[in-house]
Amino acid sequence: MTALTTTSFQLPRQTAVYHGKVRDVYFLEDGLLAMVTTDRISAFDVILPKGIPSKGHILNGIANKFLDLTADIVPNWKLLTPDPMVTIGLRCEGYPVEMIVRGYLCGSAWRAYKNGAREICGVTLPEGMKENQAFPQPIITPTTKAEIGEHDADISKEEIIARQLVPADEYEQIQQYALRLFQRGQEVADKHGLILVDTKYEFGKHNGKILLMDEVHTPDSSRYFYKEEYEERFRQGLPQKQLSKEFVREWLMQNGFQGKAGQQVPEMTDEIVGSITNRYIELYEHITGETFVKEQGQLTEQQLSKRIENNILDALKKV
Repeated sequence: MTALTTTSFQLPRQTAVYHGKVRDVYFLEDGLLAMVTTDRISAFDVILPKGIPSKGHILNGIANKFLDLTADIVPNWKLLTPDPMVTIGLRCEGYPVEMIVRGYLCGSAWRAYKNGAREICGVTLPEGMKENQAFPQPIITPTTKAEIGEHDADISKEEIIARQLVPADEYEQIQQYALRLFQRGQEVADKHGLILVDTKYEFGKHNGKILLMDEVHTPDSSRYFYKEEYEERFRQGLPQKQLSKEFVREWLMQNGFQGKAGQQVPEMTDEIVGSITNRYIELYEHITGETFVKEQGQLTEQQLSKRIENNILDALKKV
């Protein structure tokens, strides 16, 4: 299968383009944008050398479903989805922070805790916790939004407000939105036999109104455990079976890569690439309760790019 790793469209009313780690964002006149979710994959803030077939389709599909499922909690940027890999929506002025909500002690938080940290982003953590243990209640550990090639940095609520990155009243609002979104995500996951462990949210403003931006509850922005196996694995101190990008990070770390200077990304074999695609499909089917249908036929990357461009062009005639 083909992976779409680059786009270079020249769209009508286009004013600028931003190529992120995974998404290519085409900014348009009249406060609109077209976001293309490519098949690129990143870890440790590094774009890996091979794309993952179907990944963009899956991420865009999950994000769109959750944008619809959470619109009663907070308005969002989405207007329409003209292609499985594209969303057209409202351009927002994004806050320079990401809201990380954690329900369980794992991943980078566990690694810090294991090394003696008892405070993350100004949040005090209880003593005596074990890996993958649930917090008494979900916590928010914000990060600054990094530029390309740089790493996100932990930051506290107090520092965000002191540095005037987000006004105090607006921070309180997005904090409440984040917690309510996380609760909704956990409720949906629970219905499908999963646990939403942690995730990130991005917010911004459009015409003075706070909107939810970007992706929501996808495996790129979230971590899920299998509910059925959680208690027994936790009791025995075994790794949790999970659906997230953490297995990609673990594979990279096992092969000597953590995104540090001088380190080389290990070879991404067809087997590794195929296994990552399968994990993404598995999550899609679990979290949506629907069967994922792969693209029919074998398109070249150029043909896939052309299809996407044509679908965007048709959609822009309607907005």
